[in-house]
Amino acid sequence: MVLRKLTGVFSIALVIGAASFAVAGVPDLFLSTATTGAGSPVMYNLPNGLGSTFAQARALGNPNPVNATITLTVLDGGSVPVANFSAADMWLEKAVVAGTGNFIACNGGTTADANTNASGVTTWVAPLRAGGWSTANTVVVINGQPLTSSAGLNLRHNSADINGDGTVNVADIPYFAADFGTTTFKSDLIFDGIVNVADVPRLASGYGAVCP
Repeated sequence: MVLRKLTGVFSIALVIGAASFAVAGVPDLFLSTATTGAGSPVMYNLPNGLGSTFAQARALGNPNPVNATITLTVLDGGSVPVANFSAADMWLEKAVVAGTGNFIACNGGTTADANTNASGVTTWVAPLRAGGWSTANTVVVINGQPLTSSAGLNLRHNSADINGDGTVNVADIPYFAADFGTTTFKSDLIFDGIVNVADVPRLASGYGAVCP
């Protein structure tokens, strides 16, 4: 009887130990969290990475910059920070919602700026290498899976690469011309609420930008 009890206790200890080992150092998608700037900031991106930094994001209709820096805290299943987690395995995507844009990331163009620090924290501050547009939430992805701690971040994207093919060229001009004089988000490149001549300089300066 004593042997059976000891065997049972030992088995339970093995199960608990195995479960702890399974989650230690492995990012937990529910416990890990991401934050960005308040309101509804918009990022202006270019495929060559010469768009806006996250600190230069803008809110629609507001000429002042909005700091949209994304801060991600990566925790494992035991709520322990995951340090030195690879930046290449953390990136941004557009939430999949019909009719909300054609946002496209160049290869490695939306990965985190650095590996996580000792507190499990990393950020997105530098410009993205991306094109297209999105009015859907921005989703933080770890190891190919989106965070489940939230439905995404209220952060939108725009680019002179209006058609989302990874290049700013003549193919984008017809889209801009068709939207001229309207309030269409995808061609409102300075986010002032209307597509007009004020957007032309940004389209022109982005011309030729291409994914590396």
